[in-house]
Amino acid sequence: MTLTKPSTAQPRDLDGLHNWITENCSSGAVPVLTGMNGDMDTVGSAISLAASNSNMMACGLHLGRISKRVCERLNAPFRKISNSSDLPKRLSAVIIVDAASSSQVGFDLPDNIPKCIIDHHASNNWELKDGDIYINMPVSATTEIIADYLATYSPKTMTKSVRELLLAGLLTDSGRFKHNQKESFHTANVILDNSDIDYAEFVEWLEKSVTNTSERGSLLRGLQRTKATESGPWSIIHTNCGTLEGRLAGLLLGIGHDISLVSRTRNGETRMTARASKLATSEGLSLAIIMSEVAKQLGGEGGGHDGAAGWSGSVDMITAESSFISHVAKVPRSSDR
Repeated sequence: MTLTKPSTAQPRDLDGLHNWITENCSSGAVPVLTGMNGDMDTVGSAISLAASNSNMMACGLHLGRISKRVCERLNAPFRKISNSSDLPKRLSAVIIVDAASSSQVGFDLPDNIPKCIIDHHASNNWELKDGDIYINMPVSATTEIIADYLATYSPKTMTKSVRELLLAGLLTDSGRFKHNQKESFHTANVILDNSDIDYAEFVEWLEKSVTNTSERGSLLRGLQRTKATESGPWSIIHTNCGTLEGRLAGLLLGIGHDISLVSRTRNGETRMTARASKLATSEGLSLAIIMSEVAKQLGGEGGGHDGAAGWSGSVDMITAESSFISHVAKVPRSSDR
């Protein structure tokens, strides 16, 4: 048995992916596992890919707020599980989508079966054995890889529902195209071409988010606690909030700072959610790298994208925020050179 660390510069190998899926699905069940955060990119990728073969089923620990709304709207098949014992007893292989390490799945993966990882994050912590395959492409969302695969190898799978799942994943992970690469527009065209999706209506529906009185109160209190900090050449606006951290971070970024940071502590675990402006990322800032550095320093899990990333671990909020701010200060700004 060989054990290797995958490179993030893997070649574009959809042929290899298709051959791997065909071979393993021919001999048994192949669950398609999501990242434990249950965001729209991981859930949309899993359900869409699973639709291409009857021996695949999308599974995971959690459905995020947007993912749950989309799945309910489309009546999309997704099986919530708590650990690997909830998976079928006779597995041929397992596919993991949009997760940069095995710990991001949220439970121990079954031993001694082939695994396929499909991801787009720049950093990863996967170890591969014989029979495993790792697909990583420099795109804005994992749904882009899945859309390209389905359009090429299983076009009949591209129903309206699957297209909407893929579109929702692409829109949310690219920040409504604020942090996308130019290839993302090609993917969007692949998804929308020859479909009857009303793009404007779908985006409007996707962006609607009903909040209750408690959630609105939490957002307002978070706004009241907001502070501004200069960290090297970067400006940070930060606060803490009990819920909807991503939404609050997006609201704060609109004020005009380079970075917004929202923290939360619950049951002994601290979580940080950060957003960065497109100008900041174009001038050398990568929140994914910063959160990874925080994880190296403090432990826990950290990563994401240049413009949107997070970290979680078992240190107090002040220690976590101080680490984040100090790492931001070390990043030079290209326009200052």
